Amino acid sequence: VQLQAYGGGLVQPGGSLRLSCEVFGFTSNYYTVGWFRQAPGKEREGVAYIADSTKFYAGSVKGRFTISRDNAKNTVYLQMNSVKPDDTAVYYCGARRGNRMMASMWGQHEHYDYWGQGTQVTVSS
Repeated sequence: VQLQAYGGGLVQPGGSLRLSCEVFGFTSNYYTVGWFRQAPGKEREGVAYIADSTKFYAGSVKGRFTISRDNAKNTVYLQMNSVKPDDTAVYYCGARRGNRMMASMWGQHEHYDYWGQGTQVTVSS
């Protein structure tokens, strides 16, 4: 299984960006995906998670970011709107085999089985 994250770049405060995470190697759609981010000197933190119709968001991005999934393309998206300088980080996607996780688990990176390489998002004027 491999994950490939892309779509990062430089964006101005208040702007938008869409990240993509392509998932290769699963023989079915029986997996869930989370987006995480890590800023310099900080811990990796959960941003958003999707499992079928279930979606979870970190409080810092709720209402601004939207996670979605296209099973036909094996791709999970993170639409980032109204971005702020604090959103600057390397963004990673992680996948976990099986059914959805509980709300208390999705934001902990140790529960994921596979990771992509990360894509840099920089919010600056």
